[in-house]
Amino acid sequence: MTRRLAALVALGLLSTTCALAQGNAWPSKPIVLVVTYPPGGGADTMARLLAPKMGEALGQNIVIENRPGAGGQIGAAAVAKAAPDGYTLMLDASSFAVNPSLYPKLPYDSAKAFRPIGIIALFPNVVLVNPQFPARNISELTALARSRKNFVSFASSGNGSAQHLAGALFESAAKVDMVHVPYKGGGPALNDVIGGQVPLFFGNLASTLQHVQSGRLRALAVTSSKRAAMLPEVPTLAEAGLPGAEIYEWNAVFAPAGTPEPIVEKVSTALQKALDAPEVKARIAQLGGEFQKGGPKAAQDFIQAQMALWSKLVKAKGISVE
Repeated sequence: MTRRLAALVALGLLSTTCALAQGNAWPSKPIVLVVTYPPGGGADTMARLLAPKMGEALGQNIVIENRPGAGGQIGAAAVAKAAPDGYTLMLDASSFAVNPSLYPKLPYDSAKAFRPIGIIALFPNVVLVNPQFPARNISELTALARSRKNFVSFASSGNGSAQHLAGALFESAAKVDMVHVPYKGGGPALNDVIGGQVPLFFGNLASTLQHVQSGRLRALAVTSSKRAAMLPEVPTLAEAGLPGAEIYEWNAVFAPAGTPEPIVEKVSTALQKALDAPEVKARIAQLGGEFQKGGPKAAQDFIQAQMALWSKLVKAKGISVE
């Protein structure tokens, strides 16, 4: 063995030893969990639900730091630059997988700057219409949309939003053309659907369930692979004769790329313990969430598949954030 090769081998062994030692000693101080969305939203709700339980499992406090803006980009950019030592983690949403297709240049490389640790839960959307709208099921909705191009319109919280993409995926699966009506936020969009100004909305189950239960909106289908426990009488899109439009909003925990595997595994174990807590399970079920089992590898595979799905759709439909 040459002197140079011996030095490289020694350096590799030293790096491995340091990583293992770091994993064994970690965590020795509080951990920061960067949430890429504002307080009060879905991502923040998940963070505040899970952080105490994860902290208990790890033996350290987890401090939540909201870094909202630009569809999650501001918080993600900060985490991408953070030291990969396990003391900075990120909780992001499904927009993480959409942003690479929507924005020509991101302040980080989505595929290389992060280490997915685990998917928290999947939240299906609901196909919703104003009760005065004549379509009472998916077959009637697609028939109306096919009867005349751009005859049916749907509201969303803005170009490139989860509601916009859900509507675009529905169009592709149903082979229809509808009019997209973007609003500046989900609240105004939902209010106009309830008021009858726009007939159709693809809404998150958690935030729209109360309006379905009160009769202010009619649910035609859920976008999940199975019926939602909160709306057992509402069929899935596949059951309604429209396969290929399964869509979820979701949240996931990430670490900066390069975080030692022993630390990644510890965080993954803590996350799974938190998700197994009865009160956490009950709250996520109450919000209509479906649990996604699996560790870092399963999370990586899921996110890559989501990126591929939205990349294909965004290109096919010419969707932009402008």
